[in-house]
Amino acid sequence: MGASKNVIVGAVLPAQVRAARGLIGWSQEELAEASGIPKRTIARLELAEGSPQQRTIASIRSALEAAGVEFIAENGGGAGVRLRKSAL
Repeated sequence: MGASKNVIVGAVLPAQVRAARGLIGWSQEELAEASGIPKRTIARLELAEGSPQQRTIASIRSALEAAGVEFIAENGGGAGVRLRKSAL
């Protein structure tokens, strides 16, 4: 895995977006619909291609959080995602 795959994009890692979608069972299309962000942009973000705008990241993160995902910051144990207890 290249270094670009680990670059934080607006405090959300591409792997966190992929993992978050997996936790809630969403496709890229479903995330695109929920966030108002084009599927192609989501695909590029997940591949760590380009530099998405902060509002793009905020829209994606908000949609995932509204669906029950919590983003876990890099705090020595590694960044990640989990479902809120109320979403379980």
